[in-house]
Amino acid sequence: MTLRSAQWTWFTLTLLAFGLSWLAPIWPFEQALHSSLTVVALGLMIWLIQTRQLSLRAFALFAVFIMVHCLASRWLYSNVPYDAWLMAVLNTNTAELFGWQRNHFDRLVHLLYGLCLTPGLVERARAYSVVKPSAPFWRAFALILMSSLAYEWLEWLVAVLLDPADAEAYNGQQGDWWDAHKDMALAGLGALLWWPWLRRGPGTPTTK
Repeated sequence: MTLRSAQWTWFTLTLLAFGLSWLAPIWPFEQALHSSLTVVALGLMIWLIQTRQLSLRAFALFAVFIMVHCLASRWLYSNVPYDAWLMAVLNTNTAELFGWQRNHFDRLVHLLYGLCLTPGLVERARAYSVVKPSAPFWRAFALILMSSLAYEWLEWLVAVLLDPADAEAYNGQQGDWWDAHKDMALAGLGALLWWPWLRRGPGTPTTK
């Protein structure tokens, strides 16, 4: 299978996940707000395939992140019923295992943002001349943090324009005043987990 064929396969899976997330939507308005960025991401994926900007690994990780985001968008992040799923499969839940009272699926998505997007950002940074071998990684890390901050600002702006009930449903802070700070920290942590592997090496995509 060629690089482009494999990437089209990942795109198809992502598009399927997006479509399935819209079957009988529970909160259509709020889900549409979250899904607006998914539509942008799908367009970006098509462009990446056509221009062969990323390796298969980086593209697949990006696709995985978008698919998880589709799942989170359907349930507005803070309502993903993973405890019910755990109870049905393992007869336990996170409250019993870890003492959690908060739905932490949004934390997982922010962690995956840094974990899944960093390899692709490093690859693109390496396409330009740099002085130090580690510079592409730190550029990617900085971009993860800056884009996370921009997203939190966007969430704040949307919340300002909505009524309080809709704003809480969209933001999913669940009463945590430090929610934005923790989300950005987890995105940064996800990026830093790649440091031992991405600080050196070519990491450039191959074309077939």
